[in-house]
Amino acid sequence: MNFIFKRDTWQEIYHSLRNNKLRTFLTMIGVGWGMFLYVSLLGAAKGMENGFDKAFKGFATNSIFMWAQNTTIPFDGFAKNRKIELHIQDIDLLKTKIPEIDYISPQSTRGNFGTPGETITRNGKKATYSITGDFPIGNKITEKKLMYGRYLNDADIAANKNVIVIGEDIYKNLFDANKNENPIGKSVNLKGIFFNVIGVFRVKNAGLSNNQTAFIPFSTFTKMYHTGSVVDFFAIVSKPNADLEAVENNVKDLLKDNYHVSPEDTNAFGSFNLGKEFKKLTGFLTGMQFLTIAVGTLTILAGVIAISNILLITVAERTKEIGIRRAIGAKPSEVRNQILLESVVITLTSGLLGFIFGILLLMVLNILTRNQDEFPFYNPTVEYANVFGALAIMVVLGLLIGMIPAQRAVRIKPIDALRSE
Repeated sequence: MNFIFKRDTWQEIYHSLRNNKLRTFLTMIGVGWGMFLYVSLLGAAKGMENGFDKAFKGFATNSIFMWAQNTTIPFDGFAKNRKIELHIQDIDLLKTKIPEIDYISPQSTRGNFGTPGETITRNGKKATYSITGDFPIGNKITEKKLMYGRYLNDADIAANKNVIVIGEDIYKNLFDANKNENPIGKSVNLKGIFFNVIGVFRVKNAGLSNNQTAFIPFSTFTKMYHTGSVVDFFAIVSKPNADLEAVENNVKDLLKDNYHVSPEDTNAFGSFNLGKEFKKLTGFLTGMQFLTIAVGTLTILAGVIAISNILLITVAERTKEIGIRRAIGAKPSEVRNQILLESVVITLTSGLLGFIFGILLLMVLNILTRNQDEFPFYNPTVEYANVFGALAIMVVLGLLIGMIPAQRAVRIKPIDALRSE
């Protein structure tokens, strides 16, 4: 190992690479491009993963949304096309019979699912918005960032209070947002009833709510619209690690039995399994990362093999030089180590340059997408363990591939080398 620290060793490597500038440069491009692809694609995949995590932040991704529709099969004395309705009492039944359910948030709405919205007025200003009757637990389904005040609580539900939480767009339309008017405690008119504003929220990503939605206590909603115990839909959140598809099927089967619906009727209850779709998304992102690693690794391998080919040509061109070194006493191990070190230097330098340019690209992408909430891309990064692991593999491959030209150099006989032109 002492040869590594000798000045003559590095001078020889420098002169060898300098005398073949174009060849060395083209060889380095192959390995550097492989590392550049590895870093940039892996970072981009991580940026997409972070972007989707940011988009779904505050959202219960292990949730299922369930609503009632019309039957399509006659069953148990009931004709087909019977309208089914969900009821608040179904919550206790579902939670008792299906232990995988963590909690259920019932909601009813006007202004979604084909129903007209309601006009909210204040001081001559008015507009039509979506109105949703909700429970406090509903904020766990889609967490809303509050600009003012608070969200609904249990006391609002118990007392049927005329309180309202409005979206940012409603606030800007009905209040003087330019002067940061505080709306808390002030009233708006909904269906001829005055509601006190207790909160203003903002959402960046549309889910069960948007900035043109207002929330009132579920009990107040049922009283105002005379809906009794009827619920428009359930947001069902499962416990961690539960099989969401099994939970969805069990809920439907239990509801069908409870409402005398044929087990073969697939239309009576509609659903959207967010957890299932989210799992597909995360699986896609994981697949992208594996594909990135495979593409980068194969590209790096191709570049390292190119280094071996170049060194073979170099050894052939330096036959006379190697013969002279052998004739004046150079050991075979010294010749071999010289070629191997050249291989490692080219490989490691190329990899580091590819790494630097890949990181620079990720930094530029981060700056360009930092404030783009509509595009699911955020903070593209790579784990240094992955990068250093790739560099270590490159060095090992450089040593292994470098053995081919190194062994060829060792087999050169001084007498034959001195005869060559």
